[in-house]
Amino acid sequence: MKTYYVLFFTLFLNLLFINGQELALVRENNLFGYINTSGKYIIKPQFKKAGNFSEGYAAAIKDDKWGLINTSGEWVVKPEFDRIKRFNSGYVLALQNDQWNYINASGKVLNTPTTEKYYDFNDNVAFFRKAKKIGLLGTDGKLILEPTYDIIKPFVNGYAKARKGDFWGMIDKQGKVFIPMEYNEIGSYNKQGVWAKKGETFGVISNNKFNTTVGIDKIWDFNDNSKLTYARSNKKIGFINNSGEWVIKPSFEKARAFNNGLAPVFKNKFWGYINEKGEEVIALNFRDAETFSADGLAPVKEKKLWGFINKSGKMVIPAEYQITAGGFSLFSKNAIKGFHNGLARVKKGKQWGFINTKGEALGGKWYQNAELFSKKTNP
Repeated sequence: MKTYYVLFFTLFLNLLFINGQELALVRENNLFGYINTSGKYIIKPQFKKAGNFSEGYAAAIKDDKWGLINTSGEWVVKPEFDRIKRFNSGYVLALQNDQWNYINASGKVLNTPTTEKYYDFNDNVAFFRKAKKIGLLGTDGKLILEPTYDIIKPFVNGYAKARKGDFWGMIDKQGKVFIPMEYNEIGSYNKQGVWAKKGETFGVISNNKFNTTVGIDKIWDFNDNSKLTYARSNKKIGFINNSGEWVIKPSFEKARAFNNGLAPVFKNKFWGYINEKGEEVIALNFRDAETFSADGLAPVKEKKLWGFINKSGKMVIPAEYQITAGGFSLFSKNAIKGFHNGLARVKKGKQWGFINTKGEALGGKWYQNAELFSKKTNP
């Protein structure tokens, strides 16, 4: 009996480890398969087309038909559909005989009201369109919000910007108004603040107050990694807080977000980095520059290729790569450039792969294509 429990516990731990791993979609010899973060194939290349894993399932194609595979590469929904989108919230949109339906991992169809257009579920909510108005649909197939708005943008951190008539505001996933529909423009939700424009005036909505700043003609979205975001005035860019106050005066031609305490800025044809006091800490010597990752490295461009520097500005990985956000997958909407969880997706010559923070190729291999890593299941 003791041996039985030991074996069961070992199997349980192995399952937890497997499901907690991240997988990357790669292409080798014109076929798609999946590797783990050690560079080992979990599912060997065998598909003509495929998508990233989400909630334990990925779309793949066989004999020109789409189905769903699990993390062992087994078909859980047979490949008999003309098209399948990304699995989310327990369902995936599948096209068969010119009809879209939401199906679960068993292939069972979710009954929903008739809609003019089908939208993917995301965080247990999908858009629902009728009479050119947009509402919200739940995973039970019932309407959460009757079609009311002219536009609803994708939810970010639980909130979505929405337009009714000429004015924008923000709603939550229950369809309740979070920010009133009274703005001419509005940014995406972030706990630090939401930029907006009322009339000709830009400002930041924070603690239910619209904090305006005179002279601003554009504000970029806040992110979770800084209390500052960048804004433009008289063709120059600086940084403001969520009270709409200039913390770093506008003096740069271009800028990107703060992360890990540093932000890329551009002036006189070159990029470098400043801290949150506006002090230049890495000289403006680069042709291009991206934000620092949690790993403490940032992609920078010298001439035509990219390398990686540390927070002291030292080039620790030579400039011999190309980088880009997203990937080749039909379902790729990622925006990560540079390192994430210790690996960076890069292109060397005509091949794609991953390098670690020492600049070593993952598994010593390169591929025709390589997609960003994604979790096999939800966190």
